[in-house]
Amino acid sequence: MSRADTQWLNDVLNAITAIERHLERGELSDPLVFDAVRVRLIEIGEAVSHVDQRLLRQEPKIDWRAIKDMRNHLAHNYFGTDELIVAEVINHGLEALAMAVDRILGGKSIK
Repeated sequence: MSRADTQWLNDVLNAITAIERHLERGELSDPLVFDAVRVRLIEIGEAVSHVDQRLLRQEPKIDWRAIKDMRNHLAHNYFGTDELIVAEVINHGLEALAMAVDRILGGKSIK
């Protein structure tokens, strides 16, 4: 695994941690929290798009394509993003993503 892949994967973990901190400050119904979470989801999708596909295939249960597609949707549909979609991602996808990334990194994530 290249240093670049390691850094991109750590960027995913750092963005997940940031999302958790944002949600400690308020709910998605707060426009500032929503915007902050949205930006971090964009960062996750961007980071994933740079990781070697062979590494991502180690975790076939994660829909890596959907993560990249979500990034594109969030980055280009400023006013068309449904809060429920973002809530679904953070409530049902981030923990599995963090665990998958940690496994790819071999438990050697840099925080």
